[in-house]
Amino acid sequence: MKEIIEGLVKFQRDVFPQQIELFKRLATAQNPSVLFVTCSDSRVVPELLTQSDPGALFVIRNAGNIVPSYGPEPGGVSATVEYAVSVLGVRDIVVCGHSNCGAMSAIAACTDLHRLPAVASWLRHADAAKAINESREHDSPVARLDSMVRENVLAQLANLRTHPSVAVGLANNALNLHGWVFNIENGTMLAYDGTSKKFVALIDHPNVNAT
Repeated sequence: MKEIIEGLVKFQRDVFPQQIELFKRLATAQNPSVLFVTCSDSRVVPELLTQSDPGALFVIRNAGNIVPSYGPEPGGVSATVEYAVSVLGVRDIVVCGHSNCGAMSAIAACTDLHRLPAVASWLRHADAAKAINESREHDSPVARLDSMVRENVLAQLANLRTHPSVAVGLANNALNLHGWVFNIENGTMLAYDGTSKKFVALIDHPNVNAT
């Protein structure tokens, strides 16, 4: 905790004064343009990856960057998606997976999760991705995991489409969906191209989307 507190003190003393006008504007309202769904993994920091200022991203983080299909049961993810689209009016939703994801590794390796019942139940929302991944041949465990990460991003995009607010936004051409995969080791980002049905380097194809 010492380093965390020291960082907070540095923020209050050095960083906040330099951005005081920004925080004054944010004190009473927010107007993010993007809902960013990603993993809770400590190595993935949306604002760092996108070089975004406070107020630019509305963020959901959970194990495996999962968006459950819409249903009657209460859920923080569903509520956050609904609020972001229907109230904040975000124009884009990004689902961002990442390399070496612990949640996807557990699924790909069929890890016994009986001691983690909450985790096991949560990861059932990736069952479609798991089924697709298991139906294919993989050259190595690493290739199997990488494929699982990509398939999970696509599965969560499909789940997003079941949410009424998202369905309306897509029908009215007021919303775009994006599927990304971040490579922690080399800093690259892949993006799903809905036209070619392939993941491509985002740096070379900045205008692709999954919609």
